[in-house]
Amino acid sequence: MSLFWRIFALNAVVLGTATALLLWAPVTVSVPVVLTEALILLGGLAVMLVANAALLRVGLAPLDRLTRLMTTVDLLRPGQRLPVPGPGGIAELIRTFNAMLDRLESERATSSARALVAQESERRRIAQELHDEVGQSMTAVLLELKRAADRAPEPLREDLLLAQETTRDSLDEVRRLARRLRPGVLEDLGLVSALTSLAGDFATHTGLGVQRRLATDLPPLDWETELVLYRIAQEGLTNVARHSGADRAEVAVDRTGETVVLSVTDNGRGMGVATEGAGIRGMRERALLIGSRLDITPAPGGGTRIRLTVPTTGKRPAHV
Repeated sequence: MSLFWRIFALNAVVLGTATALLLWAPVTVSVPVVLTEALILLGGLAVMLVANAALLRVGLAPLDRLTRLMTTVDLLRPGQRLPVPGPGGIAELIRTFNAMLDRLESERATSSARALVAQESERRRIAQELHDEVGQSMTAVLLELKRAADRAPEPLREDLLLAQETTRDSLDEVRRLARRLRPGVLEDLGLVSALTSLAGDFATHTGLGVQRRLATDLPPLDWETELVLYRIAQEGLTNVARHSGADRAEVAVDRTGETVVLSVTDNGRGMGVATEGAGIRGMRERALLIGSRLDITPAPGGGTRIRLTVPTTGKRPAHV
């Protein structure tokens, strides 16, 4: 039944009932209207309006649920659907809306996959240029400074040695940036070694105490899954260092049945009612690419926990 005929039928029931009561009820209307008759008519009108409102609320309840879902739906949290209440116009509207969400989620996953593939390719290119071009140029500068310092008189030698140390520190920073852009240790040694290196690097350069709890019995994971796990851990630690005010964090990878669970936990101030920024939304997009679920919850004792649950079986929607 279409929405028009649903509303028409509800009103017809109410008006038909009111007409039947007027026809067969032992009530007459005088001219002028007597007070008791007026009270009876007004009472009947009130009953009719209340009945009409109640029936309309029941009839339009699916539209209310659809409206609430439309205001809260988020493509980064897939699977939000309404049950179809049977045949009719409202049911067809809900089926169409659910189909639209299916299409939008699929298109979002595909476009995000393309964007992240392009992003990873650009990261590799920049990392390669930093290593090959900038790194080699700075290494040559270091050698020239060393030769110049060896031939320079004593007052100038101190300045050249200071410039040499500054250049060496800059070269180390360039190499660190290249490693963050292109995690070569992930390609060469695997996920556990890459996360160990990542945690140590963050602890060294941010002063953050990073604990590691990494299972060694992980199932075989493909490159895309390991890359997503690494990038989410990297972004999680970056958020801890920038926004949480924490002095301690933990990176953990556990195996639970047919799933691998990555968690990044800190002892900071927590998110509270703060809105999710670009970093967290980027993590959610990466999680969707491998069919995973990302949850951000308060940590026991304060702080925040980022938890990624990765199924090791089943079809994935896209590839990085």
